[in-house]
Amino acid sequence: MFLEAGKHVCVEYPMALSYQAAAQLWDLAQKKGVVLHEEHIELLTEDYKQLKKEVEGKTLLEGSLHFAGGALKPGFGFPAFSGIARLSWLVDLFGELSVRAATFEEDAKQGYSKMTAQLLTSDSKPLTWIEERQAGLPRTKKINFVFDGFTLTQIPPAPRGTVGLFMQDLILFSAKLSGQVSTEELDRERVRILHCLGLAQKIQELCKS
Repeated sequence: MFLEAGKHVCVEYPMALSYQAAAQLWDLAQKKGVVLHEEHIELLTEDYKQLKKEVEGKTLLEGSLHFAGGALKPGFGFPAFSGIARLSWLVDLFGELSVRAATFEEDAKQGYSKMTAQLLTSDSKPLTWIEERQAGLPRTKKINFVFDGFTLTQIPPAPRGTVGLFMQDLILFSAKLSGQVSTEELDRERVRILHCLGLAQKIQELCKS
């Protein structure tokens, strides 16, 4: 509604629970000449920035990212969408991915769910992404990235940033509004976001087939 009214929009991720709906929103924003900004604070955390520095320039052989956390409230969407922050990490670190296989386990009585997605990088290196949830489950992120001659099994510790995550995101949004972000950078971001949503939809389809 706000895009239709010609307003700039800053929205929490995921902006939609299907690739098609998100693509339509981007098309509408471009047609109206307004900024559509999807908040991705997970890419702004200090520990992620440090992780990206560690990974940069390394040749990945295989890897895994296992997230665990408490149960989600109804309406948060399938785990591939509600957990898209982790998928954004993998795409931002390793580039375009494809989905090889995906499974979903659920025990409604125990409030337990586990989604496992088998992904491939553009040069066919395997990545496993797991989202595991249950009431009372501690929030953890475990990584195991194997590179040529180097293995990363922990997210590197990093000092807390001086600017809060949501403020960093709002600064980026305002930079877009004032024309300080290049068209190329905006296009790259749009492609990344839609790619992640496309992967999420493919994972959901495989888990439900």
